[in-house]
Amino acid sequence: MGKGQVRVAVVQAAPVLFDKASALELIGKWARQAAEEGARMAVFPEVFIGGYPRGLYFGAPVGSRSAAGRQDWEKYWHSAIEIPGGDTEAIGRIAKQTGLYLVIGTVERDSEFSGSTLYNSIVYFGPDGSLLGKHRKLVPTGAERLLWGQGDGSTLTVIDTPFGRIGGLICWENYMPLARTAMYAKGIDILVTPTADARDTWQATLRHIACEGRCFVVSSNQYATKAAYPSELACYADIAEADEVLSRGGSAIVGPLGDYVVPPLYDREGLLVAELDMSEVTRSRFDFDAVGHYSRPDVFQLLVHEGKRAPVVAD
Repeated sequence: MGKGQVRVAVVQAAPVLFDKASALELIGKWARQAAEEGARMAVFPEVFIGGYPRGLYFGAPVGSRSAAGRQDWEKYWHSAIEIPGGDTEAIGRIAKQTGLYLVIGTVERDSEFSGSTLYNSIVYFGPDGSLLGKHRKLVPTGAERLLWGQGDGSTLTVIDTPFGRIGGLICWENYMPLARTAMYAKGIDILVTPTADARDTWQATLRHIACEGRCFVVSSNQYATKAAYPSELACYADIAEADEVLSRGGSAIVGPLGDYVVPPLYDREGLLVAELDMSEVTRSRFDFDAVGHYSRPDVFQLLVHEGKRAPVVAD
């Protein structure tokens, strides 16, 4: 494999909801399979650790909260991880054992202030097991705002690797034009997009972003069924009548001119693996570079605040 090529893997699976041990076990399983197939990087779905609680209301109609909903949220809190912490050390050992760059969606528990707020985050690991960085979702979507706090500009993380610069935006953050522009300006070569969106329109988004950013887009979604929901959840009735398949997947890999490298996978779990020719990124920018020769800074400029915003500052 030449210097300009990299083999990447995308995981489409789901752990048991609110079961951190289940997620960590699956990370080891899928990482080993990706390594066996020659991958150097593996990408996992949005909030793979902790799980995406699709369909749950957490007992929170407008204007009130129920005791049962608080009980389930407490389970969710316990399934989150701190970054860094003992769980990231365990994942780092998996990265080192498999020699992979790991990109994993997780529910992150704040460890700096109250210890109670949760975030929807991406966490990055190097093949030496090191924790390379994280990104917190800037704006949780709809009812997600009940579960997760808002990230700030301090985690618009991009990681340098021997095969290019990787970074990510989570699910509908990719509909934020200014967030995308900020990532393009960081020289992104591979944009990872962990998601919970299985609609056909999400595929149009992936292809547009790849073509707009002239980068590879690697999207990972869960294939999730009701079997992943513990029946003892206080609010299990929320999904009792739902279809058996809660998320059909749709993970895919798209090239920098908007064409599929691997088309979307639906209706089953699986591992997508592809060889990416990173020189395609350079060739694709011959006629379009959103933050280079196709920009007009005399007309449009973007100001990005990357400082950390703290609720309490000690003087």
